[in-house]
Formats: sequence, C-alpha cells, structure tokens
Amino acid sequence: MDDTTTTSLARAIGRFGVFGGTSGLEPSARNEAAAELEELGFGAFWLGHSTVEEAAPVVAATRSITVGTAIQSIWRAGAADTAARCAELEAAHPGRFVLGLGVSHPQMVQGYRSPLASMTGYLDDLDAARNPVPARRRILAALGPRMLGLARERAAGALPYLVTAEQVASVREALGAGPVLAPELGVVLEPDPGRARALAREALSFYLGLTNYTGNWLRGGFTEEDLADGGSDRLVDALFAWGDEDRVRARVEEFRAAGADHVALQLVGSPAPDGLPREGWRRLAEAVGARG
Repeated sequence: MDDTTTTSLARAIGRFGVFGGTSGLEPSARNEAAAELEELGFGAFWLGHSTVEEAAPVVAATRSITVGTAIQSIWRAGAADTAARCAELEAAHPGRFVLGLGVSHPQMVQGYRSPLASMTGYLDDLDAARNPVPARRRILAALGPRMLGLARERAAGALPYLVTAEQVASVREALGAGPVLAPELGVVLEPDPGRARALAREALSFYLGLTNYTGNWLRGGFTEEDLADGGSDRLVDALFAWGDEDRVRARVEEFRAAGADHVALQLVGSPAPDGLPREGWRRLAEAVGARG
C-alpha cells in the first residue's frame, strides 16, 4: 500500500476511537452509542465481533464518525457477500466504513485451518468480487509477523488486540511508516489497584484460553507463570490502562509514542443499566482530549 491511500484512513479515524463489545446490545442502543461517541469527538467506533450487515445501520444513524467491524471473522461471512454489502454501504455513505477482518481462533471455529492461507484467499476473493473492497478500506486484526505482512501489503494496516506498548512498537517496525496502526487498549477507570486488576482479569479471562493471544504474549516476553491464575500483575498492567484519568492518559500516550496512529479504547468494568457506559465514555473523551 502506498502512503496516500492509508493517510486518508488515518485522517478519518483520528487519534482515538472506542472499541465496543456490542453483541448484547439492541440495534437501537448500538446506534445511540455511536451517536454519543460521535458527539464526544471520537473518530471511530469499532464494533466488536460484528459484520458489515450489523455495521450498516450504525453508519446510517451517524453523520461523520468512522464505523469499523472489529472484527468480522472470515469464517462468519463469505467474501462475495461481504464485498457486495461493502459496496452498498460505500455508495450510500462514502468513506464512512472500514472493514476489519480477522481469522478468529481455532478454539472458536469448527474446521479452522491455516490462518495465513485462509486470509490470503479471502483477500483474493475480495479483490476478485464484482465490486471489490479496496485495500484502503480494509484493516486486519494481525498479531504475528506473517499476518502483519499481509496487513502491510494488502490492507490499510493493522488493528491488533490485547497488546502491550512494546508490542505496538514491534508492530510499527514490521508495518513500516505508512500503514495505519490502530491497537485496542482496555481501560479500567478505577484508581484502586486491587479493584482495577480484578476488573481487568475478569475481562481477560476468556482470552487466556485462546492460543493466538497466549502465543503472542509468550513471544512478547511473558512466561507461562504470567498466564496462570487469571494473569499476573505484570501481564495485566501491560495489557490494560487502569487508574484515574491522568494515569490512563499517560498509558494511552505510551501507545502513541510506540507508533500507534490511533488507539481504540475499550472501557472495562463500567456497567450501565442500558449497556451504554456514557459516563465512562465522557471521562475517557476528556482524559485523552478526543475533541482536540
């Protein structure tokens, strides 16, 4: 990818976005969330475990925020259907949507097979579709070096999940200067260390059983002991930003200094009756200067 095609995406999503687990929300609540985040100044709303079909009404319900799937599993929707839906969405709302793709996990997909070959084939099919999805409008949930190579060569960049600042720096080196790097960062707005780590561990527990993540953490210098018993303090502190607004802001800036163009902030441990942690989003927006 050349720099001009990725610069437009980087500009559209801005410095900060929100990563939201939206699978439990009613469509109307998802749309409300997007409108709230747009008003707060965030540049992107990344819909957790979503598809283009689920993203389309969120785009239609907002005016300017970029909406992305984060991610759409390549096993969940075929490339031809995905390309057709992307074309419809682009025609209706030009430049408002980015297709985030990932290979999911062997623990979650029956018949899981070679992730690199499967993603390569999926991108080939997107390119060969009647209405191709341009590389500049897709981003990959890449962690390992070979998938990062695909993100560099055949997409606008990478959207890595559950990574440390040091791993962000490594991803930046692998991608080079041009592609967009938009890591997710879990945020716990809780100053008490014990309470904050407990909330982070609750969010982390599911992912400790997925080998794509555990393998990446082991490659990043953590040990099997770090992965045991819900995760060590060292692991939790590296993967999550917790504390008051000042401490969270400092951790976000670590990601930016490591080479992130955009940080997708995922609020953890801030329940709300309607599933929309509005007060937490407002605190986050103020902490990072989303409107700036």
